[in-house]
Amino acid sequence: MAYLELKDIHKSYTLNKTEKFPVLKGINLKFDKGEFVSILGESGGGKSTLMNIIGGLDHDYQGDVILNGTSTRDFTEKQMDAYRRQTIGFIFQSFNLISHLTVLDNILISLDMTTLTRAEKEKRAKDLLKQVGLEEHIKKHPNQLSGGQKQRVAIARALSSDPDIIIADEPTGALDSKNTDEILEIMEGIAKTGKLVIAVTHSEEVAHFGTRIVHMSDGVIDKDQTNREKYPVPSKQSNRLVSKKLGMPAAYKNAYKHTMYYFWRNFLIMLGTGIGIFAVLLFSGLGNGITAFINSQINSLVNPRSVTVMKNTSGKKMSQAQFEKAVQQANSNPSSMLIQKSELEKLKALKKVSVVEPGYQFSQYTLKLDGVKNPVSGTGLQTWTKAYSSNTVKVGKKPGENQIVIDKSQAQTFLGTKKYKQAIGKTVTLTFTWINKDQQAVTVQKDLKIVGIANGGQSGAITGTNYSTMKSMLEKAGAITDPNFVSVNADSIDSTKTVAKKINNIKTDGKYTFGAITVGDVLNTVSSYVKLATNVLSAIAAISLVVSALMIIVSMYMSVSERTKEIGVLRALGEGKKDISRLFTGESVLIGLFSAVLALVLAFGIGAIANKLLYGLAKANMVVITPGNVVFAFVIAIAISFLAALLPARRAAKLDPIDSLATE
Repeated sequence: MAYLELKDIHKSYTLNKTEKFPVLKGINLKFDKGEFVSILGESGGGKSTLMNIIGGLDHDYQGDVILNGTSTRDFTEKQMDAYRRQTIGFIFQSFNLISHLTVLDNILISLDMTTLTRAEKEKRAKDLLKQVGLEEHIKKHPNQLSGGQKQRVAIARALSSDPDIIIADEPTGALDSKNTDEILEIMEGIAKTGKLVIAVTHSEEVAHFGTRIVHMSDGVIDKDQTNREKYPVPSKQSNRLVSKKLGMPAAYKNAYKHTMYYFWRNFLIMLGTGIGIFAVLLFSGLGNGITAFINSQINSLVNPRSVTVMKNTSGKKMSQAQFEKAVQQANSNPSSMLIQKSELEKLKALKKVSVVEPGYQFSQYTLKLDGVKNPVSGTGLQTWTKAYSSNTVKVGKKPGENQIVIDKSQAQTFLGTKKYKQAIGKTVTLTFTWINKDQQAVTVQKDLKIVGIANGGQSGAITGTNYSTMKSMLEKAGAITDPNFVSVNADSIDSTKTVAKKINNIKTDGKYTFGAITVGDVLNTVSSYVKLATNVLSAIAAISLVVSALMIIVSMYMSVSERTKEIGVLRALGEGKKDISRLFTGESVLIGLFSAVLALVLAFGIGAIANKLLYGLAKANMVVITPGNVVFAFVIAIAISFLAALLPARRAAKLDPIDSLATE
């Protein structure tokens, strides 16, 4: 039984819908191992087409190719890939070496589809290169080799996976006579090892070098002659290589080599994508920094167990934002905000409440220091309660009877100097407007001693006196003395939200009585505005990522066009469509990874500079890039680059290997 048999092979090319051009017209041939068969004929006679069928590149024909008694007619595409990996080794007239790989890597690309270890692959590749006389050139690239040297590399690559059949398509067509003789001797040596060597040629001289000559003309066999006996096949062929699919790591390794070889060509794409991700990172980091700064400012001034309670003027249950808006509108009607004694009792009756303090707050007031002509205006006079933390007063103490705490900025304005501590002990006149029982405006005024300096900082000036002092001022002016807010302290930080919820659910005559605001609510509100602004800015910055994705798509399509022949070579070596697809998606993902690294370097670098410049103003880092931001940078970079490469990669995988090999 012949090792390889061609049975009634017919092949036609479709010229149009109705016309076909026959290329092969009933080819019947048998081949055995140890033969060096020359397929001789003029161009256009069907020699290369026949080799493509034998090599498993062309499956669109009539007839059958039988390998060692097994028909390949019904092989699936994956089985044909395995057939090329295990059985066929190609040697091309134009060498078809992969330009961005070294001589050694051109051999290893076939060995990556075997079960050998990395060390074993390198040893075999070097041994093969030594056999063809190129052991000194393993680190060179193909453009550094002569034509004869390139063909020797191609022969070593064809032998690397230890195939049983070597197909050489015009192997000496691009060589001089000296190199031709050397290559033919190497091919004869291959046949002597028991392999089947089939060489396509139009040269009588080359053809007679083989053990057998098959003449082809116009798609038929004219003559089949034997020059000499085939070479004996070793009875035992031990240590045969075992082939396997390429695998994802090897595919991505090849993608990495191509990316690094053309690194600077890809750098502009990396830079564009990196700048887009950097902008998003910077705005996110800025949002993180501002939120953290505001949180620290508020937490340093306000007791975290405190719940601020105000009258619910609508009587309806409202969200936090709706309640704050209602409070602002109710300020135009102060009497609607007054809290009665009976309502205070409801608050005192709640569980998990440790302190209930009625209080006053007024939107406008003035302070006048003795001996200073111009008063200072403010927008937040409030009763001093346990809502303030122990850190609120920076210098002095909290206010007692007929005493007041003013803000650091107000003290500096009074004194005309930064030495605000000198304001301690001085007398200031507090003036504000409230209403009497007839809803008429009355002026409330009193001289108070400054006993403490607070620092509201970015949160606004803090001015306050105690409840009894403020109440006596209102009584003396004939104003209403009912409180317009209540400060409630929960018995623990964990209970704060529970207490606030209970207060919001208190009803009087079927209507909701109060609205409660915790420090957490305030922080959440502020954070939501910061987050909104950050998201808007990040979205604007993300537009550049769309441009980057388009750049990657265009780049990958160009890469597919430039590497069409390489794709054909890889398919001939046994790589499948999925392997080709991974080659391009892997390259694109690598571009994305490099872009993310570049973005992070820019973000941390510029962020550090910005923090250094702004630290003197805020005494805090205003750009804070979190581990979550770092993860986001890599995820978004990989996602964009991977998705952008899908269409080009799919196109590459669908390319016909024969057409790809014919591309110049």
